[in-house]
Amino acid sequence: MTVQIDHALEEIRRFRPSPEFAAQAVADERLYEAAAADRLGFWADQARELLQWEKPFTRTLDWSNPPFAKWFDDGELNVAVNCLDRHVAAGNGDRVALHWEGEPGDSRDITYAELTDEVKRAANVLEGLGVGEGDRVAIYLPMIPEAVVSMLAVARIGAVHSVVFGGFSADSLASRIDDAEASLVITADGGYRKGKVFPLKPVVDEALGKTEKGTVQNVLVVRRGENEIAWDDARDQWWHETVSAAQAEHTARGFGAEHPLFILYTSGTTGKPKGILHTSGGYLTQAAFTHKNVFDLHPETDVYWCTADVGWVTGHSYVVYGPLANGATQVLYEGTPDTPHPGRWWEIVEKYKVSILYTAPTAIRSFMKLGRRIPQEFNLRSLRLLGSVGEPINPEAWIWYRHVIGGGSIPVVDTWWQTETGAIMISALPGVTDLKPGSAQVPIPGISIDILSDDGTPVEGEGGGLLVVTEPWPSMLRGIWGDPERFKETYWEKFGDKYFAGDGARRDEDGDIWLLGRVDDVMNVSGHRLSTAEIESSLVAHPWTAEAAVVGASDETTGQAVVAFVILKASQAEQVTDVAEAADELRRHVAAQIGAIARPRQVFIVNELPKTRSGKIMRRLLRDLAEGREVGDTTTLADTSIMQVISAQVR
Repeated sequence: MTVQIDHALEEIRRFRPSPEFAAQAVADERLYEAAAADRLGFWADQARELLQWEKPFTRTLDWSNPPFAKWFDDGELNVAVNCLDRHVAAGNGDRVALHWEGEPGDSRDITYAELTDEVKRAANVLEGLGVGEGDRVAIYLPMIPEAVVSMLAVARIGAVHSVVFGGFSADSLASRIDDAEASLVITADGGYRKGKVFPLKPVVDEALGKTEKGTVQNVLVVRRGENEIAWDDARDQWWHETVSAAQAEHTARGFGAEHPLFILYTSGTTGKPKGILHTSGGYLTQAAFTHKNVFDLHPETDVYWCTADVGWVTGHSYVVYGPLANGATQVLYEGTPDTPHPGRWWEIVEKYKVSILYTAPTAIRSFMKLGRRIPQEFNLRSLRLLGSVGEPINPEAWIWYRHVIGGGSIPVVDTWWQTETGAIMISALPGVTDLKPGSAQVPIPGISIDILSDDGTPVEGEGGGLLVVTEPWPSMLRGIWGDPERFKETYWEKFGDKYFAGDGARRDEDGDIWLLGRVDDVMNVSGHRLSTAEIESSLVAHPWTAEAAVVGASDETTGQAVVAFVILKASQAEQVTDVAEAADELRRHVAAQIGAIARPRQVFIVNELPKTRSGKIMRRLLRDLAEGREVGDTTTLADTSIMQVISAQVR
């Protein structure tokens, strides 16, 4: 499928598990053995071991109507009880659930008992507003404790939450409210970002003016930013007035394992977002299992920090549901990594003695650009495991992460999964896997992965193709909200009984899996399929490069041509006097590493890349530039003016 490369390193190095994790190896090996011997029995055992069931299940999987799976469907549980009440009942009410850090420096430590109390009060408020089983609630909040409380309160009463990232526009919020037919919106007056308060309630007001269905009856508002807002006495209520006055007792009941838990909207190729639906028992089983085993969690001693926003699936699975189901103590941070200073994250790691850090390659590369001096000003010795999520991590960033942040000796687990998969699907287990920089490596126990050619033929041994999941898994999406046909067409039509992830991958000679990015990020240059991720890895491996984004642009001769946008490291940018020569050097570097076929037609040296507030690079906009088109919609960018700056630099 792709031109072979050395994955941005002259020699792929393996890292044996450190002695600390070697003790875990026997348990990890047994997980693989148990899953291989009886996959369904393995998942049933995990569901019983990790969760508390109000009514025990007797059926593990019903796959009689593919692609619509049912897991543990005759069992009943309450997701919020699994995340809160049972830990308090077990005597762990005094354990800190959340170390919350606001961007301005305010902070709160919230125990499991306190969090349980707040969720019960919020659940009573929701029911008092007429929200009940199956009703949808839109949540549009910054990274504050009330976001976690809101999600769990909705789950507690059997309603369905739709969390919308606080950076989305009024139009985006309105379309999601309409699609889910939400009856309640939970928001805040504003939240802190980059040293300023960004308004949220005004966006909600604007969105509700644009909704077509008019389903929202109430808006519950958290006071956070103290910014001036409009108020509708007939509709709006303050969180601090209603929740604090609510009763602290709330009796939770069990719901079926297939009861809907949340809808999370993700981008669609047609332009209309897809409402990915996840249910309760299977989702929570796999989220808890992967959180416990991929991160080698010891809830009595670890302090865990996933830097994702709850507006994304990583925040759902590895900030809220997985960690709290496992009784973990974790950090929740409101702001950006560079406010009020570029060492903010490392200051937080030092303050709370974070032992497990889970973040995105985009963030890691941003830190690389600033240099190692900043993290070295802080004591990071509490860290014992690092994780990567969101996109393939180039080996250069993997090595930097391990050596500069991890001190050169602790594991880095690179995880592959999606909004649709609900939980981690491919990752090393730190106790047993020889770690390989840049490779997601192996499916977790109980997950069946394969690589197929375009016609559906399995790729044997070493080679590249299309990544598929060949067997149903517990945390799999149960459909697209209100559109079962789109669900089948989008994920199952190509290979029938296999889930097509939309990602390219290749298997190396050791059997390890390397993710190559989205298939629509694979270019066809003169008949050769080239991965943008591979070329980006090659560019970032050059000592001059801090970050790179590659797109395919139409070309009359080759069909598509490689166009790269590169940010130079600060130390190098000061020395570059001839931008054209620097670009030529990078073009030669790619040709030498991968082959002449991959040499970029153009390399543009830029100061920034267009990114959403979650850090995702908007390659679609760069493709518009590369092909000379008018730049498309920029409303989801963290900085909507950045495309004007980049346009001026590439002319």
